[in-house]
Order: sequence, then structure tokens, then C-alpha cells
Amino acid sequence: MTVKKFNLPDVGEGLTEAEVVAWKVKPGDTVAINDVLCEIETAKSLVELPSPFAGTVTELLVDEGITVEVGTAIIAVSDDQPDDAAPVTPAPEAAPAVDTPLYGKLPADAGDAESGPSGGPLVGSGPKADAVKRRPRKRPAGVSVETAAVAESAEGTVQDHQAVLAAQAAEAPFEHRTTPGRAVVDPATGASAGAGTTTLSSPQAAASRGAAISGTISGLVNKVLAKPPVRKFARDLGIDLADVVATGQRGEVTREDLVSYQAQRDAEHDQADTFWGASKKPQEQRTERVPVKGVRKATAKAMVDSAFTAPHVSIFVDVDASRTMEFVKRLKASRDFEGIKVSPLLILAKAVIWAAARNPSVNATWVENADGNGGAEIQIKHFMNLGIAAATPRGLMVPNIKDAQDLSLKELALALNELATKARAGKTQPAEMQGGSLTITNIGALGIDTGTPIINPGEVAIIAFGTIKQKPWVLDGEVIPRWITTLGGSFDHRVVDGDLSARFMADVAAILEEPALLLD
Repeated sequence: MTVKKFNLPDVGEGLTEAEVVAWKVKPGDTVAINDVLCEIETAKSLVELPSPFAGTVTELLVDEGITVEVGTAIIAVSDDQPDDAAPVTPAPEAAPAVDTPLYGKLPADAGDAESGPSGGPLVGSGPKADAVKRRPRKRPAGVSVETAAVAESAEGTVQDHQAVLAAQAAEAPFEHRTTPGRAVVDPATGASAGAGTTTLSSPQAAASRGAAISGTISGLVNKVLAKPPVRKFARDLGIDLADVVATGQRGEVTREDLVSYQAQRDAEHDQADTFWGASKKPQEQRTERVPVKGVRKATAKAMVDSAFTAPHVSIFVDVDASRTMEFVKRLKASRDFEGIKVSPLLILAKAVIWAAARNPSVNATWVENADGNGGAEIQIKHFMNLGIAAATPRGLMVPNIKDAQDLSLKELALALNELATKARAGKTQPAEMQGGSLTITNIGALGIDTGTPIINPGEVAIIAFGTIKQKPWVLDGEVIPRWITTLGGSFDHRVVDGDLSARFMADVAAILEEPALLLD
């Protein structure tokens, strides 16, 4: 028997240490190559480590919560084979019976974890609409073939309706929305609106058949779309799927949605009654000490370096975003954007890309000692790696969308959804946070009007997007209610002068006031 030790690898660029957050295996477990061994937190993100060996776990060499240096042995795995014995091929096991999922097919190893280490499909991935297959429905006893056909027809309508509602509900992640039911069948007449009329032989039969259809369709209306592994995960967490905002491509609840909901639920748990320590204890015993490490430590250092290295200048502008709100509403109703979350942030992202092309110096980096002689240079980037600041349970992260200037409006919407989903689930990889060129922070999602953000290190500009709400606005000499937002921009004054920053902010505001300019 050979015992192999797995050393902590460098999962980023030049990272020297990481914290073992959670083990996914225990001594005695059998692992295969690429099975997830543990989660580690680096200075940039939460990363899953796959096993480079196949065999049996003999020992966990590092406890959870311990920070170790790269190259340190963290786990021992034996191959369970005597040194002089030939490997034995295990007999194939019978494949377990798995229910056909609502959309597409489950992978062969579907279980608690969804497809792969990432914990499930990302927004925008998955089967095409024409590849959808529904599992066959069993007809309840006493329900005629005609009745079952009506219910089956109604199910398609209900699922399409739920997909639209889920996309709209995702606009307000802090609200719990309930899908309203619809009266599809009139129990008195047995008529099914939009699905034809059922022929009845008697009033008693009409009432019985109408009640059966009503019960069947009521269940369809209130059914939350989710794959079997997601439903099991929800049961394990004690979460009602109806309370979760779905972000799946066709309105289904994903594993990432459950992780995000659980984190929010934990954060909102009322601990006011137990927070204050007993007054009889000395105050030094009522002070909680939280170690600064991982993402929080890296963020703190980066913000201090940025604040005291780049001279910040800030500019604010109020914007009438009423036409942006109308444009977003039309996109939500568009067939091309069906099942895709669309918000005003999408239009702002497009506006920032458009305005940066007109004012290139805001999409740049200041580089000290670039020539090796103590000088500096400004590196203007002819590409846009658009960063989106994301507040996660593990701290602030700023992943960016690579080459965002090449994406269509729909592609950009999908990229924003995928970025947000992965950030909430803690699955953002270090490479996704490197090489940013300009950042947006959406503080309006929390109801904040505006702020003075600190520039992300390596960049020279950041835009704060405030909440959009109705305010009195003077238009053509009349005071009327309009959808108003406030943009706040911070700039590195070594690169961006006051005139340039003002022109850039004016260009961004112009797009929000008239999105049709994007068609020029």
C-alpha cells in the first residue's frame, strides 16, 4: 500500500498561503481523481481543491480554519493496493434510478452536488428551449383523458408565466414575492380559459371534473421549478423553494440561489436580544476579536494602498432615467430576453463602455517606474474588462467581464447574471478578478442614493450607481414625477483631469436619459 500526500498548491498568481475553510472528505472515504477534497480561501476568493489521486483518505493533516503556506501537506491518500498486488478492477455498480429533471438531463453522478465542482450550471448555460423534455404525467383516477389534456396544456402556460415572474422578482433580491394564482377553470361550467371547452354529460359530472381540473392546475401554478438535487439541498437546509428568488435560465431555482438565500437569511437573523454581553462582566471580556485574513485582509490592504496612492476626485450627477426604465421594461417583455434577468445595471454597463470609448483615458492604468529609472507612464487599454463590485458573505470581490466591449446587449446581460451568481455562491476564481480596467458599484441595490467609492487598485475610475426612485422633476417647465438616479464617480487625478471626468460622466448620463443613443 502506497500513501501519497497532497501539498497545498498555488491556485492564484503568486499566492503564498491559504486557509482551509471546510473539508469535503474524512478519513476512510474513497476518492477518485478530481473529486473535491476541500474548500480553501485565498486572499482573492474561495476555491475548491480537486484530488490528484485516487484511493482512500487516511489522514487530514490540517484542521479547518488553519492558514497554511503553499507547499504544505494537507491530506494523505492511500491507493489501498499492496505493493506487490495487481490492481483490482471493481465490479460495475447498477446505476441508481434518477427522476428525469424538468430541464435537460442530470449528469450520471447527480446527487447532493450538481454538475461539477462549481455546484451547478451557470446562468445562461444549459439546454436550448427546443431540447426541453417534460417527464410523463400520471393521470389521476377518475380524471378523463380530455381533462388531463387540458391540464397538460395549462402546465406549459404556467411554466412560461413563472419564468417571466421569476426574472422580474430577481430585480429585488431583498423582497419575498409570491406568485399569484390564476383561475384557469370555472368549476361551475367546466370551461377552461384559453384551453378549449370540455363537453360535460351532467351537472354533477361538470362539478366533479371542474374540481379535478382546478386542483391539478392549482398545483401546477404553485409548483416551483427546480431539479431534484436542488430540491434535496433545499430540504437539507430547511428552505421553502417558494421563498427563493429564481435566477435559472428558464425560471428554475438553482443551487446558487439557495446558497445566496441561506447567507441572506443568516445575515438577517435577529440577534438583538443576545448581542449585548452581560453587563456584570468587565468590558474587556465583552469584546469580540475577529481575525483579519483571506479576502477581508486583501481588500483592506488594496483599499488603503489605493486611497493613499491615487489622489481621488469625485463628481456627481442627477439623471432622469425614466426612458431607461421604459427600455428595461420592453426588454423584459421581449422574446429574445425571455428567462434572462434584465435590470437598469445592464444599461449602465453599456453606457460606461460607450462613454469610455469617447474618453479613453478613464480606461487606463498608472504605472510607476515603468522604465526602471523612477519614471511613470499611463497605459491606456483598448479593451474593456468591466469590473462589478460584489458584496459577498466572505467580503468584497470585484470580478470583471473580459472584453465586455465585444458583447451584444443580450450577451452582456448573461455575463452580468453569471458574474453575480458565482460571486454570491463564493465560486469566483482569482483569474476572474485580475486585469480589470474600470469598475461599477451598484449601491442603489441597497437603497443608497450615491457615494464616493474608492478606486479599485490598478484602475483610474469607478462609478457608483445609486437607487432609482420617483422624484419631482422639472420637464418643459412643468413639475412631474420622473425616475431619478444619482451617479457618483471617483477618478485618479494623476490621469483624469476635472474636464475629462466631467465629460465622461455627462456621456454616461446621456445614455441613461436616452438609451436610443446606443444605436448610433
